[in-house]
Amino acid sequence: MRAEQHLEASFRAVLNDMQLPWPDKAVIEPSKDPKHGDLASNLALVSAKAAGMPPRELAAKMAEALRARDTSLACVEVAGPGFLNVTFSPDFWQDVVRRVDAGGKDFGRSSAGGGCKVQVEYVSANPTGPLHIGHGRGAAVGDTLARILRFAGYDVTTEYYINDAGRQMRLLGLSIWLRAKELAGMPVDWPEDYYRGSYIIDIAREMVEKEPDLLSLSDAEGQDRCFAYGMRTILDGIKADLREFRVEHQVWFSERSLVERGAVEETFRRLREAGLSFEKDGALWFRTTDFGDDKDRVLKKSDGSLTYFASDIAYHDDKYRRGFDRVVDVWGADHHGYVPRMRAAVQAVGRKADDLDVVLIQLVNLLENGTQVAMSTRAGQFETLADVVKEVGVDAARFMFLSRKSDSHLDFDLALVKQRSMDNPVYYVQYAHARVRSVLRKAAEAGLTLPETVDLAVLEPLSEPEDLALLRYLDRFEDVALGAAQALAPHHISYYLMELAGLLHSYYAKHPVLQAAEPSLALARLALLRAVGQVVKNGLELLGVSAPESM
Repeated sequence: MRAEQHLEASFRAVLNDMQLPWPDKAVIEPSKDPKHGDLASNLALVSAKAAGMPPRELAAKMAEALRARDTSLACVEVAGPGFLNVTFSPDFWQDVVRRVDAGGKDFGRSSAGGGCKVQVEYVSANPTGPLHIGHGRGAAVGDTLARILRFAGYDVTTEYYINDAGRQMRLLGLSIWLRAKELAGMPVDWPEDYYRGSYIIDIAREMVEKEPDLLSLSDAEGQDRCFAYGMRTILDGIKADLREFRVEHQVWFSERSLVERGAVEETFRRLREAGLSFEKDGALWFRTTDFGDDKDRVLKKSDGSLTYFASDIAYHDDKYRRGFDRVVDVWGADHHGYVPRMRAAVQAVGRKADDLDVVLIQLVNLLENGTQVAMSTRAGQFETLADVVKEVGVDAARFMFLSRKSDSHLDFDLALVKQRSMDNPVYYVQYAHARVRSVLRKAAEAGLTLPETVDLAVLEPLSEPEDLALLRYLDRFEDVALGAAQALAPHHISYYLMELAGLLHSYYAKHPVLQAAEPSLALARLALLRAVGQVVKNGLELLGVSAPESM
């Protein structure tokens, strides 16, 4: 049982004996200063009114009862106006190693999600060109969110929304068609906003080779065929890039399918019946102001074409109709203004606003030799995700994308990420795991081997401050993993791993395990290192990053 969980159970028993309720505002958290114990609580402060006594007096009574009840506590002190500072005995912390050994790859996993059905939709880039580095950050965040939510007991389905309808896709077909005509030496009138990337030329050339009759078609037929072929080719490339990047999508959902089966018109009908839509200036509008949006939004333009918003409402309605309790969308930060209207749409189709969560992904600045690389899909000036992965590897790319809050700008320095040094965050964390495995191999070669699980007696020598600091931090992993799931914040895991790796590297510098004075101490510290290695590996697995055996 985790330290905070254990202490809460003891506190609840004490309050029960005092015939006091558990207060909503009770907090149990790690002490900000280790000198003040392992955990601190405001329990006496927030229970004083119900107890009818001053907080410090109540705290003293609670401390006395806690000392008598819980033998795993080494010290319980009253501080300040009535805080309770608690220090656990070393053997409580030593047992963390046994819990890690018993849990193995599942250490840190919880059932807190209760099987809640969650859909996570991410990337969903228009299939008009290869994925660029910005899409890569969204892919890493979305895929890691799915891993973290599953680890916390949620039933997760991952999805990619294929924007295969609308103006951008028509423009893709036109761009390929015009390139095909150009390759055949035919005159071309280029529109201002066509797709200029070299991949468009490659697709056009491939089509001309495979379909000799292509250029005999009318412009309309040729563009349709180019659209279908181009989208399929680009989407196949996107799928291949995501597989290489260890990103999974269980469902690939077509926007066009919504329109073709009448889902959008059905949504319009429901909005009209609910009095949530109106016509003005020949266009159909949605009363999003009824749900707190700053203005009403157009669903169908006066020329009869649909807005993205219309399809998005129908799409989210479809998500909930498929049985999801909660929907998580991962969007680029430039869509932040879109969040209130989508929450309005979710309420309009009969759900609570909180049934939709949106995780925003901020821009990635790719740096090469200190200079920012310009990126633009339409102009054909971008660094593809595939190129970046080829340059630095999947592990480094994923970890760097997840190394900061997703809504913070990220400078992706190619030179730093390729360094095999402690300045490189992914190397720093992976080396912690490799270092542990190396020490265990050297110990085995020296005849010092660990059983699969160790007794508390073996762990008794773990009493130095550095031993206990590592043990305390291992104990926090489940709380960190659960917190990351609840906050939809993958960077909580990367931050934790950086801190744990730092503790491990400092520990090993001060306590070379195989040079311990006594074999019993060496064995205990080997068990501790093995537990650290397991937790690092579990955390890296959540990030989709490998844990190398050697480096």
